[in-house]
Amino acid sequence: MSQGHSNSNSTEKGQSRAKKYGMVIDLDKCTGCGSCMVACMQENNVPFKEDETDKLLSLTWMRIYKLSNKKSFPDADICYLPRPCMHCEGHGGHSPCVSVCPATATDYSLETGVVSQIYTRCFGCRYCMGACPYHARYFNWWDPVWPKGMEKSLSPNVSVRMRGIVEKCSFCYHRRQLALEKAHLEGRRELAEDEYQTSCTQACPAGAITFGDLFNPEHAVTKIAQPDHHLAGRPQNPDCFRLLEELGTNPKVYYMTTRKWVRKLGDHYFGKKEGKRAAAH
Repeated sequence: MSQGHSNSNSTEKGQSRAKKYGMVIDLDKCTGCGSCMVACMQENNVPFKEDETDKLLSLTWMRIYKLSNKKSFPDADICYLPRPCMHCEGHGGHSPCVSVCPATATDYSLETGVVSQIYTRCFGCRYCMGACPYHARYFNWWDPVWPKGMEKSLSPNVSVRMRGIVEKCSFCYHRRQLALEKAHLEGRRELAEDEYQTSCTQACPAGAITFGDLFNPEHAVTKIAQPDHHLAGRPQNPDCFRLLEELGTNPKVYYMTTRKWVRKLGDHYFGKKEGKRAAAH
């Protein structure tokens, strides 16, 4: 099925239309508190070690980066940037990670726009980690060991991953499955906007994260980002941007800020372009 057909908002034979779930993160609201990281780990059974100082071995589906404009007081400014999986669409569903996986352990859904990770297929070659320009994938170097008593807090809706496989943010896809089951029992096919929300969205005390269907014009995420689906989803809102836009990965996580220096840091090509222009003149 082509991307154009799956993007249709119409329904045929009672089937619900395709979705394109995405996220907008307001960087002017984010305080870097880390609530989204904690909620993500708890919701998705992300393991941890006693010593988390070695960040090369730690697992964090949602990671927060600290950005600075590198100016002295009183012009100094700090911005915190949460980074989940971007769930890139690439070209017609050919995301960077999906394109290189030899085991088809990761796949792009044309029905939801979510890049999945099938743990039982993954054999740990880590090609996807090398292909991801956002460093959003993590390798399990050890079997998870939970402190005594904490195993009772594990979610039964998410598989605990074993050593030797890769994992990443799933947009809490299990929550959509649970919401669909409830809707089916009620005789419904479509979900309301608030029926499927990620754990980080609900946990953010500042309300900086908005989640929804980018194909639904009534959803807040669409009203904020204003994606142009004729231009690979590029935001029409001048305050919105996507990380490394010019790589053509077509990510579905948008960032919003009124600070120009933050938007420039969102794409490292900006500095190179400005340097080339200066050299040309």
